[in-house]
Amino acid sequence: MAQLPREVVAFFLQQHFVIVTTIDRQGRLHNSCKGIVDIAPDGKVYLLDLYMKNTFNNLKARPDISVTAVEEHEFRGYSIKGRGSIVKRDDLSPKIISKWDELLTQRISQRIIKNIHNGKAQKQHPEALLPKPAYMVLVKVEEVVDLSPQHIKKGSRNGQYLNRKRDSGIRYSD
Repeated sequence: MAQLPREVVAFFLQQHFVIVTTIDRQGRLHNSCKGIVDIAPDGKVYLLDLYMKNTFNNLKARPDISVTAVEEHEFRGYSIKGRGSIVKRDDLSPKIISKWDELLTQRISQRIIKNIHNGKAQKQHPEALLPKPAYMVLVKVEEVVDLSPQHIKKGSRNGQYLNRKRDSGIRYSD
């Protein structure tokens, strides 16, 4: 089975949200913000999608998907491309459901701490109002694109995995 580099897995797990791109029935790109629930080294990414609208419908018709995240301060980022599918809640492992609960708790905690630090009071926390997921999007990664500029990653540890030959079944490009 395909393997993702630890650097890529760690990078995506640090993100508060990612940009997910799918293709609609007219062939137009659709972008949306999603949360990563889990990303495994074996190339499986679980995304939270609560609304059953555009992303959901697009994946039903055409499974092409990309997931992109950037770290502006470090000039670093990755886009993973692959095939997406809808996995109903009943078909998700208890481990994945538990990760969603943990993620929700972390987000609420982070918002409260940030609000206290900034002296802002907030009566409601948007994350606490989110419904339980009825399904998640499963992405099976086929390609990883390193978005870091060549002159920045040259000689850095973060870009080195692209220079190594991999037999993982995943294409790597920049």
